[in-house]
Amino acid sequence: MTNSNLTQAKKAKNDEFYTQFPDIQKEIEAYLDYDKNVFRNKVVYCNCDDPYESNFFRYFVLNFKKLGLKQLITTSYKPSPVANTQLELFGDNKTIKKIKGRPKITANKFIINEVGDRDGDKDFDLDDIALQLRQNKNNEWEPLKGDGDFRSDECVELLKKSDIVVTNPPFSLFRQYVKQLVDHKKKFLIIGNMNAITYKEIFPLIKENKMWMGNGFHAGNAYFYTPNTRDFASGVYNEKTGLVKFRNVCWFTNLDHGRRHQLLKLQTMEDNLKFSKHKEIRGKKSYDKYDNYDVIEVPFTDSIPSDYDGIMGVPKSFLNKYNPDQFEILGQLRNHSLPKDFSRNGDAKLNGKDLFSRLAIRHKKNKK
Repeated sequence: MTNSNLTQAKKAKNDEFYTQFPDIQKEIEAYLDYDKNVFRNKVVYCNCDDPYESNFFRYFVLNFKKLGLKQLITTSYKPSPVANTQLELFGDNKTIKKIKGRPKITANKFIINEVGDRDGDKDFDLDDIALQLRQNKNNEWEPLKGDGDFRSDECVELLKKSDIVVTNPPFSLFRQYVKQLVDHKKKFLIIGNMNAITYKEIFPLIKENKMWMGNGFHAGNAYFYTPNTRDFASGVYNEKTGLVKFRNVCWFTNLDHGRRHQLLKLQTMEDNLKFSKHKEIRGKKSYDKYDNYDVIEVPFTDSIPSDYDGIMGVPKSFLNKYNPDQFEILGQLRNHSLPKDFSRNGDAKLNGKDLFSRLAIRHKKNKK
């Protein structure tokens, strides 16, 4: 499935994609492993999440005490297709009776300040949250005045009150979404298309270590639930699970995690040329150089030579292994994002062929 399909689907009125609970849990745990207090006493805002359906809401409300949250805020852009019928996010498929006054045709705002056992079963679960919200006990549940657009004044005011934003934002508005987070100096953990790193508005943040790749989806594959069937390529949509498979989707963040600081184990240039598992390198006399840059081509991250001090061109997948203590990102090998001392020679070419999205990197001094 092409990378544009998810963006197009998210624009379409009847297409909605929901992040799976295990993917959210796995990602959050990577940050907790690095810093167990990363969410403690923080206000988390999920500003693209209908609480009726969002697994982001479900995860954070169920783990409210474990994470030590101060407050959880969620807002949605449009009315939930299951509002007044089924709180699908509760995961128990119980139909909830219609309650007079429940938001119906407007975007919703949920603010969670407290969680605990409310139904007397000596256990805390989402049923307790539902009861708390209906009784308005220390938590808030009300319709927004506007449509819930993350750029609206009321959503921006909620953003200002938050510490960390965690959500799956509209891919088509990714540039604007990230800009808003950066302008308001927010910590964030969001899902986006891997190709976003090539955007001229996004790449400088990557280069300057103001934004980086998250821990990641399992094996690089992201599976989203969709309640709306449509035509998908073979092997993309599973009718039994209702899951749609997307490659090239990743987590972006400015929260630190352990994998970001793992030292990449490398071979010398000589050993790569002799023993590399990649036929494109093994047996060659030397690494190729681009036609239009004094930069060597390194087509695989694990083939970066440990003893080469010059500039290397690597694919954008390198960012999944990027350790800022080990490497320096100089720019993209394309005109709009090169350092000032680089000649503007366009996209990297090798033997007359354009190579898409190559990053210019080099070893940091004393880090090989």
